[in-house]
Amino acid sequence: MSNSKPVLSSSLGRKLIMSLTGIFLCTFLIVHLIGNLQLFKNDEGYAFNNYAYLMTHFTPIKVVSYLLYASIIIHAVYALVLTLKNKAARPVSYAQHDGKANSKWNSRNMGILGTVLLVFIATHMQNFWWKYHNDQVPYIEYQTDLSTGITTSKVLEASEFTDYQSTTDQGVETIKARDLYKQVDFAFENPFLVGLYVLAMAALSFHLIHGFQSAFQTIGFSHKKYVPIIKFIGVWGFGVIIPIGFALMPLYFYFIK
Repeated sequence: MSNSKPVLSSSLGRKLIMSLTGIFLCTFLIVHLIGNLQLFKNDEGYAFNNYAYLMTHFTPIKVVSYLLYASIIIHAVYALVLTLKNKAARPVSYAQHDGKANSKWNSRNMGILGTVLLVFIATHMQNFWWKYHNDQVPYIEYQTDLSTGITTSKVLEASEFTDYQSTTDQGVETIKARDLYKQVDFAFENPFLVGLYVLAMAALSFHLIHGFQSAFQTIGFSHKKYVPIIKFIGVWGFGVIIPIGFALMPLYFYFIK
């Protein structure tokens, strides 16, 4: 009988799981950023609130969201396990080895960056996901004249709202929805929350610059033909564009909206 460890419980297996969940989370970030760009539209939240409804009620997306939650948990747990295993394997630092001279700051502090991101995720979910799913956000009604394309809106009282509705009568489309856009606007009036979001996006940038390249290296994309492409996407796509895109949202609502 073999005494070898199962692949998934080995150090390499844990790194592989972290890499796969990390790449999945990176894919989600792209989709989430594209959807959240609706926040910049000057339409009283019409596009964003319809996007929020689609993301929480379209069955395939709901299935993917459960995979997302599982990936976040698995990624965080395996990161903690790997960190503890590595420390246990090397309880005393090598006397003649200067880690700082041989690795970048973000690669040495992935645990700290990940902790900042976990705090951010918990805060983000509490402010938006939880309140949206538990009717703790305002309600709004949109009426669109289909002949002119002009949309007007009005705030609804809780007694006037039962669930999302979209109806058309005599050339007028009426939509009643939970107003997550207004909740975003309200949340980002808080300068401490805005500061947390900007800090978290800085942490996300450093985390992804190292993590994106490391993930592809772990799954075998280490050929010199692919490394420069992966590095370019990791640095400029996930290390710059995506974090800045997300950071601009709270700054926009706090300083401009």
